[in-house]
Amino acid sequence: MKKFLLMIMLCFSFLTMTNAQVATENSKLFDNVYAGVEAGVTTPLDFNSVFPVNTVAGLKLGKELTPVFGLELEGLTMLNDNHFSDLKTSFKNVNVGLNGTINISNLFNGYKESRQTFEVKTNTGFGWLHYFDNDANYLTAKTGLDFQFAFGKKKALALIASPVIYWNLNKNGNIKFNKHNAQFAILGTLAYYFKTSNGTHSFKTYDVGAMIGEIDRLNEELAKKPTEIIKQIETIKTIKEVVQKQFVVQFAQNSSQLTEEAKETLDKVKGNVNVIAYASPEGSRDYNDALSEKRAAVIADYLTKNNVKVITYRGIGSLNESSNRIAIIEVIE
Repeated sequence: MKKFLLMIMLCFSFLTMTNAQVATENSKLFDNVYAGVEAGVTTPLDFNSVFPVNTVAGLKLGKELTPVFGLELEGLTMLNDNHFSDLKTSFKNVNVGLNGTINISNLFNGYKESRQTFEVKTNTGFGWLHYFDNDANYLTAKTGLDFQFAFGKKKALALIASPVIYWNLNKNGNIKFNKHNAQFAILGTLAYYFKTSNGTHSFKTYDVGAMIGEIDRLNEELAKKPTEIIKQIETIKTIKEVVQKQFVVQFAQNSSQLTEEAKETLDKVKGNVNVIAYASPEGSRDYNDALSEKRAAVIADYLTKNNVKVITYRGIGSLNESSNRIAIIEVIE
């Protein structure tokens, strides 16, 4: 009894252990469900009457709540009668139990995005035992280990070998773990893990550390954007304020058409001028050269029609961010 309680306490202590860097998805109700058929042999745990062994067969239905913890519903029936010679029915009894599983492999090694080829689980719980011959009912407990071998490309199938002890807790009236009222079993199970809503047969994981790093990087880039825009505006203002006898107009992206604001600025120009036009740095060099030349020509044509003498005009493509889509008209007298 003390050993069993110690094992239960150890199992519950595992609940406090988590992985801070990896998170798994919140699965839907019918995700990570498996079903299996099992068969094996049992013998009295006191080993006073080992042979012939009792053959058992049954079904199990389980759900993995997380990569570590799960629940399992199991039903077993015993077929022959070593230690139960007074039972005359073909099926001696049925034991139905609700068990909890702890995946020791995932707990200590971490979940690796899919089911591992070999995993070890604890399998413990309580059940109800019914004898068909005399209609007796008992409270039972299960303590065992599952050695699971997953196979197939998607690891949807698994073979499970399980050494187990089934305890009849109240056969003699009092609740207790007594080896004289227990069966030691060796079971084999073929289980199938059904496809989940994420398209696989297992949990999907997320690297929380990498996601946090990416969020931080994007926040840093976003924080820089207002600063870059302010710098560009300040650069244009500086060009207007510091350079004497110069006018600056700006074009729309990929356009050589004069805006109404540009025309208002050009209408203020008098005298003899030189025109220099620029393009933004996004395009190729040939494209930017051609676009800036076209912008310079458009300005020269507009000024000429306003009786302004254009001495020279030229486009020089893109130099840097501060020359983005602007043209400078310099009055030379």
